[in-house]
This record gives sequence, C-alpha cells and structure tokens, in this order.
Amino acid sequence: MDPDSVKSTLSNLAFGNVMAAAARDYQKELLAQEKAQSSTANEEVDLDELMDDPELEKLHADRIAALKKEAEKREALKRKGHGDYREITEGDFLGEVTGSEKVVCHFYHKEFYRCKIMDKHLKALALKHMDTKFIKLDAENAPFFVTKLAVKTLPCVIIFRKGVAVDRLVGFQDLGAKDDFAMRTLEVVLIKKGIISEKKNEDDEDDVYDESRRRTVRSSVNHDSDSD
Repeated sequence: MDPDSVKSTLSNLAFGNVMAAAARDYQKELLAQEKAQSSTANEEVDLDELMDDPELEKLHADRIAALKKEAEKREALKRKGHGDYREITEGDFLGEVTGSEKVVCHFYHKEFYRCKIMDKHLKALALKHMDTKFIKLDAENAPFFVTKLAVKTLPCVIIFRKGVAVDRLVGFQDLGAKDDFAMRTLEVVLIKKGIISEKKNEDDEDDVYDESRRRTVRSSVNHDSDSD
C-alpha cells in the first residue's frame, strides 16, 4: 500500500475519533443541562406547593403568636419597673418588693468599693433577666428596713418572692470572696437560688425554628466586705 495513502487513512481515523469524542461530550452536556432544568422546574413546583402547606402555615402562625405574647409580657413587666436597675427610696420599698413576684434588692453604701462592683453586675443582669425586678436602696437612708431585715454587712443583696425575703448574698462570700468575679458568676449564684432563670440564647431559638421549618420542607485587688 502507498505510504502516503496509509498516512492519510490513519489521519482520517484519528480525526474521526476526535470528532466522535467531541460529539459524545456535547451530548453529555446537553443531557446535563436538561436534567438541571428539569430539577429546577421540580423545585419551583415544590416551593409553590409549600406556600399552601397547612403545617408550615400553622408553624408560622404559632411563632408569630408566641412573639406577640412575649412582647406583651415584656411591656407589662416594664410598667412594673423590670428591665432596668433602679434606685428606690425607703418609702418606695414595700410597694416595689410586693409589686412583683421576683425581686432582687441591693442594700448599698455609696462610698463602698464593693457596692459599686455589685452595682455594675446587677445593672447588666437587670437588662438580661426581664422576669426579675432589680432595685437598690441606700442603706444610710433606709434605717427602718436595714434594722428590720438585719442588714449588717454591705453589699447585701436580698432576694424577695411575693414580698417575702427568702435568701440573701452577704458581701462576696458566695462569689469567690474576690473583687474581680465575672458577671456570669453572680448570674449562676442567682440561678441556683431560683430568682432568675437560665436564659436561652435568642439565636438558638431561631435555629430551632429554622430547623423545624426545614423538617417541614423535607417532610482587681481583693477587699474585705465593708460593714455599715
């Protein structure tokens, strides 16, 4: 056979193989595009159906109702003085501690260093724990209740339930007996005493809601306590 003819034949065969491979690749690409379009169309149909899903609608309605109820509760508590760390007078005392189910009252002295530390942490907790009222009372200006409640060491944080003194923190004894304790340390002590509750992170609540929806779609220097 003529060598030139052989080369021409082999060249044609190689070119034919390249073209065949290209044709197969093109066909695969077309099939992939069709499959993708079909999948997108199905997703659009599924989403349209989910818009009318009664279970999802109920979940959404329940969530809105819960948020509305919580907002109304917060407003009612704010009217009672919750959500803020306020100073009261001796004349206000009885009305404040009997006006809410759970109250934390700090008996303090304005010149005592540790009272200022306690103030800082209680102010932060008041913003976080709306269910509990946080107040403070200058011990120098409240001699009757200082005597009545046997307040002998400051700072003294007294816990009230329905107007009754049920527990107290004296100085920093329950807080490691040091000045640089964290707010969380005080928070844990108050949780253990039952006057505040462990707060669930709002982001966690949203995650639970989103997961439920997905399921539906798929199916310093230490100081001793000062005394007054």
